[in-house]
Amino acid sequence: MTNIILLGPPGAGKGTQARKLVEERGMVQLSTGDMLREAKTSGTEMGKRVAEVMDRGQLVTDEIVNGLIEEKLKTAGGNGFIFDGFPRTLPQADALGKLLAKIGSKLDAVIEMRVDDEALVRRITGRFTCGNCGEVYHDETKPTKVPGTCDVCGSHDLKRRADDNEDSLKTRLMEYYKKTSPLIGYYYATGDLFTVDGLAEIDDVARQMSAILDQQAS
Repeated sequence: MTNIILLGPPGAGKGTQARKLVEERGMVQLSTGDMLREAKTSGTEMGKRVAEVMDRGQLVTDEIVNGLIEEKLKTAGGNGFIFDGFPRTLPQADALGKLLAKIGSKLDAVIEMRVDDEALVRRITGRFTCGNCGEVYHDETKPTKVPGTCDVCGSHDLKRRADDNEDSLKTRLMEYYKKTSPLIGYYYATGDLFTVDGLAEIDDVARQMSAILDQQAS
């Protein structure tokens, strides 16, 4: 079983690589956004707390997020966990370490997907997705074969995220560098940090990650 964290700014490709690891290695992706949405409609006690906070338009506390992650760690199967979007801060990193130790587990690798900011802006502002099947496209690097039609499912429901624009992205990048980038130094100090080229082709990034995971498993 292998547990990893994917680090990188918005648009670095963490979600894409997490999906490949789920498919190819049977790992479980723990995305805090997905967990919060799932909890909100679950009807559990924790879910009710999440719903109350989100319905008030407030940010979910670290305590609640930690509780959701602990539930998942105890109940989900699979060949290890991929933490995507968590931890975002140094206190969250400390909390995750304690949670893993509590269940007799540990982190095997923290993989930083390093990118160039200008190239990242070009990547993000040109991307769009199929609202039906979720396939991701790009104006320059991966346009649809037929304009306005998804290659995979034939849907015409192609859309861009409202915040996939240059001004919004720069705001999100600043938030990442202020709050999350300190984790790079934190995990370098613990000896868990590895770096891949986040702007390489998707399959190249996947090969870099596989080499790291294989090395850690050997």
